[in-house]
Amino acid sequence: MNHPIQSLDDTLIEVRNADVASPLVLICEHASPFIPTEFEHLGLAASERGGHVVWDPGAMALATHLAARLDATLVASKVSRLVYDCNRPPEAHDAILARSETVDVPGNAGLSVEEKENRAARFYHPFRDTLARVVAGKTAPVLVTVHSFTPIYYGKPRAVEVGVLHDSDARLANALLSDLAGCAAMSVRRNEPYGPADGVTHTLKEHAIPGGHLNVMLELRNDLLADDAAQSAMADTLADWLTRALAILEAGACKV
Repeated sequence: MNHPIQSLDDTLIEVRNADVASPLVLICEHASPFIPTEFEHLGLAASERGGHVVWDPGAMALATHLAARLDATLVASKVSRLVYDCNRPPEAHDAILARSETVDVPGNAGLSVEEKENRAARFYHPFRDTLARVVAGKTAPVLVTVHSFTPIYYGKPRAVEVGVLHDSDARLANALLSDLAGCAAMSVRRNEPYGPADGVTHTLKEHAIPGGHLNVMLELRNDLLADDAAQSAMADTLADWLTRALAILEAGACKV
């Protein structure tokens, strides 16, 4: 089914640098903690509305800096992932969570099939269609999704600082992991703290893999993105790292 973009509330999707020549498309599905007023904060307490279960803190700021460094197009969802997770298809059990980690989400409890379909029609399909058009407008597009994760999950600290995630196409991930010169001081790991089995590679599977486009998902621990200076510094590191990895692939020096 086609979902016409004309019905989109354009405050819910942001596209930056739409007309740049660069093939790079940065994607930030969890860019915002915004919950439209009709959802009444989804029943969350005030103390819970800015936490990592609601969005990826620092990810949009990082993606914005990175887009500027690389002259890349950036596509971002501007609604909380608890309203609808744009990195999940409508059939996914975790597209609309009634409980995220240890936080109950009363406004998502007991939703009917129709209510879930309405959420997907309003938030997921316009985002998907917008991203598909941006990708289709690029020659040999390269997709990089940008996320952050909490340093403590279910009470357990996470040692990984940077996750390089991929699905069946590992070309760009392999190139990044073959060149860790700029990230030597950080703990960088493949498919951590999440991987394909967790359903986190949906955007890559939907928009990159079918067309054979280079792609990777980058997960940054959010304590490394605590302020603008940290976000800017991380963008410098990632921009250099991605540039070198793409050069490795262009030179044919990295096995797929």
